[in-house]
Amino acid sequence: MDDIEDAQDLPSKNALDTASWRREVHALYLAIRAEPDPATAHALWVGTRSRLFLEHPASPRREGQSLRHAPYDPAFRFVVPVEPAEQEPWEFRSATDGVVPFRGAGRVALDGLGTLDLWWLDSYGGGLFLPVRDGSAGQETYGAGRYLLDTVKGTDLGRDGEDRWMVDLNFAYNPSCVYDYRWVCPLAPAANRFEARAAVGELLPEGYDA
Repeated sequence: MDDIEDAQDLPSKNALDTASWRREVHALYLAIRAEPDPATAHALWVGTRSRLFLEHPASPRREGQSLRHAPYDPAFRFVVPVEPAEQEPWEFRSATDGVVPFRGAGRVALDGLGTLDLWWLDSYGGGLFLPVRDGSAGQETYGAGRYLLDTVKGTDLGRDGEDRWMVDLNFAYNPSCVYDYRWVCPLAPAANRFEARAAVGELLPEGYDA
């Protein structure tokens, strides 16, 4: 829900509302990183995100929509190093922001699922970005993919003492364009797609209209 995005034909969000939204997201992920039990952290994430989605003035929600989340499944939690990788730059084009450049920051391997490329937002502010599209896309989850990490917006699950990254698909969340087609969001490129099914995290919402 908290993604790198722009919008066309949408009423401008109040700047203070947007700042409040981002502050709440940063605080949520700080609490998640501090919680030693992943299932408890996930319950906190689900409850807080659902509340923000329904109540916050900066929510992308449209009338009749509410979030749906799969139960926590520890099989989809990975603690992995970021390995060097050959990656071509990736550019996302939008009508309002023009070209949004990304460059490769490495690759993570998720046992039994596949690999995902980690990207650096190569413009003002910077940040690591990890999108994913799995085999459940288009049926149980959004067809164009979801987000796992977006550190410029605070969605950061953290690292362990060996500098390995927490990549937990139970925390995969939808971009704002799922809720309102007028949003424009960067989606998972080819290097961030795998065939294995991972129907955990945020599912298609109630009230979803394709």
